[in-house]
Amino acid sequence: MKNRRIVWGVASLAAALLLSACAGAGNDEAAPKENASQEENTPHAGHGEMNHSGSGDVPAGLEEAKQPTYPVGSKVIIHADHMPGMNGAEATVSGAFDTTVYTVTYTPTTGGPPVKNHKWVIHKEIENAGDEPFQPGDEVVLNADHMKGMKGAKAVIDSAQQTTVYMVDYTDTETGEQVTNHKWVTEDELSPVK
Repeated sequence: MKNRRIVWGVASLAAALLLSACAGAGNDEAAPKENASQEENTPHAGHGEMNHSGSGDVPAGLEEAKQPTYPVGSKVIIHADHMPGMNGAEATVSGAFDTTVYTVTYTPTTGGPPVKNHKWVIHKEIENAGDEPFQPGDEVVLNADHMKGMKGAKAVIDSAQQTTVYMVDYTDTETGEQVTNHKWVTEDELSPVK
């Protein structure tokens, strides 16, 4: 009887240790970043919770590009570092649209420091977007959902340009993860595969 209690006690202790070890695994992303102020000035700042892949759905009324430089199905190289693993990746164009594209600074609705010069938000992803493009300095509300805390966030337009934007599928150069329907890259961030 005494031996049975010892065995049960050891088994219970082992199970408790195993469960506590598992509970801490995978929580690295939730840990506060020690160098958060330094990260604001890096190319990937604020993109840690970016939705790399998308549904392929586009805002109502967004016009497909009539003669894009890179038609749907084109193989391209990405020259953008919106997030790690993107720059230099080979991609396939899954959509091409003519619109005004913006860089914006916004404060996430989930809290935290402002995200500066986020690339890219298109005209139709801004609340109450009319026919005329917004101008740098305009205050807007975002309808885009590229990142956690973006939808509904108040933002300031940093830059605006009329161009063709692309939705692309690519393989992350750092993780090997397949990213589908990533929104958005601009024409000047792409080159043909040679």
